[in-house]
Amino acid sequence: MSLKRLLLYLLVFILMIFIVPALVTLAWWELQDRPRSWRAADWSSARLLPEASSGQEPAVYIMAARTGGLKGAFAVHSWIVLKRESANSYERYDKVGWGSPIRRSAYAADGRWYSNLPQIVCEAHGDDAIRIMPAIDAAIENYPYAHTGDYTIWPGPNSNTFIAHITHEVPELGACMAPNATGRDFAPGFAALDISRNGWNLHATLGGLAGFAIGRDVGFELHFMGLVAGFDLMRPAIKVPAYGLVGMPFTRTAQAKH
Repeated sequence: MSLKRLLLYLLVFILMIFIVPALVTLAWWELQDRPRSWRAADWSSARLLPEASSGQEPAVYIMAARTGGLKGAFAVHSWIVLKRESANSYERYDKVGWGSPIRRSAYAADGRWYSNLPQIVCEAHGDDAIRIMPAIDAAIENYPYAHTGDYTIWPGPNSNTFIAHITHEVPELGACMAPNATGRDFAPGFAALDISRNGWNLHATLGGLAGFAIGRDVGFELHFMGLVAGFDLMRPAIKVPAYGLVGMPFTRTAQAKH
């Protein structure tokens, strides 16, 4: 096979697997009724989480909601919520591109993001949550891009890179992130190869621009320019570039090691 023909096949593959689904999602997004600025957006609680009280069991939630503007067609914003033992409130941690680099409880725990309803991507409760919280605290404290200026919308590091760092450091969370969490696959340098700490997932990337992932928790994924195509093995579903996961209910329950 000639190089010219091989490049043509590669171009058609990229077009059909990544570009066409992304353009269809963009057309769908343009038809949605959404605010045109952050000032006009609704940031209030979506009432997905129970009211926090001292009697409520400890819990950990990873949440995601589509972001604002045109980029909302292609990506979600992710954050993590902690309900500690005997606490009367939730703690929410976000990495944003303005103000304090790591924001603590700056928004409602289950708040809308640019008026978009969040989803619970992953959760842990009770003893499982208690066991993994120290590791989560350490991951938040040790996030390498936590300083002012350490934020790049694309390809990263961004809000999703922050949560990807936590899921990497705490494998009990099952590497659970939305497939359209652009920035989750960012890695410094030209090329990176990583095996998850639980040994169940392999991730290879060229600066977050192209790569693949395969394993028990991530299923099979191909990555191109921040778009993800593939399928989920744990919960039968297809990962559609820009749109997200199509199939089984989104939430995954984390299991801490006893």
